[in-house]
Amino acid sequence: MAEGLNQYPPMAGVPALRQAVSDKIATLYGHRYDPEREITITAGATQAILTAVLCCVHPGDEVIVFEPCYDSYGPSIELAGGTVVRVPLTPGHFRPDFALIEAAITPRTRAIMVNTPHNPTGTVWTRAEMERLAALLAPTDIVLISDEVYEHMVFDSVPHVGASSLPALAARAFVVSSFGKTFHVTGWKVGTVAAPAPLMAEFRKVHQFNVFTVNTPVQHGLARYMADPGPYLELPAFYQRKRDLFRDGLARTRLRLLPCEGTFFQSVDYSAVSKLNEGDFCLWLTREIGVAAIPLSAFYDDGFEQGIARLCFAKKEETLRNGLERLSRL
Repeated sequence: MAEGLNQYPPMAGVPALRQAVSDKIATLYGHRYDPEREITITAGATQAILTAVLCCVHPGDEVIVFEPCYDSYGPSIELAGGTVVRVPLTPGHFRPDFALIEAAITPRTRAIMVNTPHNPTGTVWTRAEMERLAALLAPTDIVLISDEVYEHMVFDSVPHVGASSLPALAARAFVVSSFGKTFHVTGWKVGTVAAPAPLMAEFRKVHQFNVFTVNTPVQHGLARYMADPGPYLELPAFYQRKRDLFRDGLARTRLRLLPCEGTFFQSVDYSAVSKLNEGDFCLWLTREIGVAAIPLSAFYDDGFEQGIARLCFAKKEETLRNGLERLSRL
């Protein structure tokens, strides 16, 4: 700011930041996006998702989402006049069921939304699953909106297989990422989207009028910060230490741990602790134990109940230990 970087930047974003994003994707996933025509800086990942939907979904179109899912997907599709087609991830392990996905595709299917690593369940799509998705979409013109905001939060040497790393998917995908999640600055609300030039041209037609551009000094700051890849390359180990600390403590309670391959969320089955429904259990946990959780049913349109709550371990170690001490009462 003191350098005078306070006026409007280019609509698509500061060129240095777009170049840094292009370089990062090429290094990590082997696909080079043109920073001039194929990278746009957004006001957070949620704006990127909404803009991607608005630029390609029209009244009467269908968009497939996988439940449980992030709560902005459905409203974004409905704002565009589209129909949300909800396909459940398999309860218990929350992996994609490709028979159900194939059955959900119709001539009206315009787009499909994938989130990996997955919020709220912590699952990470494998290369085989992404390749199977590519094969399923190959004979169609369906657009992929790939929400990859937790791309650097993957554990136990499980790789993140982004849509950019598979040419067949990269050719039809808006790939969404988040500086906020990656650099612990979610309140800055800065994200990015990468897409082939024809898709990005449509994206920018909407972006120009619903945001126009993103704050200038933070874009320049991020571009300079990204010169060192250490912060995002070290992120898996950083969060795995927190995950392992949290899981070790939870293992001493009657909560049953579900797998956590990625993200900074841990889901637990509380059926051995309470028979309350998920919403009431989370209220009870907050009021009586002093630890906040989110009911998994909140991520389903019909409030599907499984006796599961989602906890977040993106906290300081002191906070995690304090929370675990309270949860030890369970």
